[in-house]
Amino acid sequence: MDYNFLLIFLIGFAISAAAAPFVIKLCLRLKAGQNIYHYVESHKGKQGTPTMGGIIFILAGAAASLFFINYNTASGLIILAVFAGYGILGFLDDFIKIKFKQNLGLRPYQKIIGQVSIALIVAFYVYFNPNIDSSLIIPFTNIKIDLGWGIIPFVAVVFIAATNSVNLTDGLDGLASGTAMVYLIGFAAITFLYTNGLVVGLDNTQIAANTNVILICLAVAGALLGFLIFNSYPAKIFMGDTGSLALGALVAVTACLNGLSFYILIMGFVFVVSSVSVIIQVLYYKRTKKRIFLMAPFHHHFEKCGVHESKITVIYIIVTAVLCAGSVLLTMVCIR
Repeated sequence: MDYNFLLIFLIGFAISAAAAPFVIKLCLRLKAGQNIYHYVESHKGKQGTPTMGGIIFILAGAAASLFFINYNTASGLIILAVFAGYGILGFLDDFIKIKFKQNLGLRPYQKIIGQVSIALIVAFYVYFNPNIDSSLIIPFTNIKIDLGWGIIPFVAVVFIAATNSVNLTDGLDGLASGTAMVYLIGFAAITFLYTNGLVVGLDNTQIAANTNVILICLAVAGALLGFLIFNSYPAKIFMGDTGSLALGALVAVTACLNGLSFYILIMGFVFVVSSVSVIIQVLYYKRTKKRIFLMAPFHHHFEKCGVHESKITVIYIIVTAVLCAGSVLLTMVCIR
């Protein structure tokens, strides 16, 4: 075992846990509180809770990563730049909501333009970089599918899907932060397996790039654990779009740089449920003027059924942990 993996996790945790109280006090002083949607009746008591807490784990994860990543490859800095870039986009969205005391921040088209622009930069980087394969690995195998130039639109779609899915999952105390933390640990483990013998022919640059993916995933996972101390029910601070867009981008960029994007659908199943439930709800309502779910995303449906939000969060985290552990075990067994 590389002890740097454990160390970077602990450093990310320590920085996050230490910084959170100061960020909370600053947000309270600046009156940077969350505006609660009028139709989420059960959350009325959360009105004014400090938001934009994503700053905590973005800075903590990035700070821890900068001490350990391999600078012989640009992958680490690119991942952190994308992570921060989407965080800034989310920050602008949160800032507008707070400044004008409204639920609408950036216009949908403005967010899409920002997300797609960054996604396309990554997509072209993946396609033109000779050290990155334009192939996708089929989960639980070492079989690759070469997309060629098709990797460009594929990466863009992964970014849009991942960022908005994580954003939709951020609806309950500790839900997005808890599930993302478990997912990142699981994805780090999957990347470790493919880097150490499951994929034949990786050169030193590719191994270094994958190691950077592992290190950054663990740094942010540790930072999320520190953030969870203050974000779990009852939350003292929310991550806001600042955090949820950054996390979604991290999920996307780490997978797109090593061809493991299909694992998002399995290990990030709860994120998929959030976005798919919204799509189904909207399409069905437009067609029939009726709703399939009491409320979407799906975690709000459970709330409407009378399940306490802390229980929903625990269930989502357990499901993610089981899927991640199962994916790691199946990958080890099937490829051995």
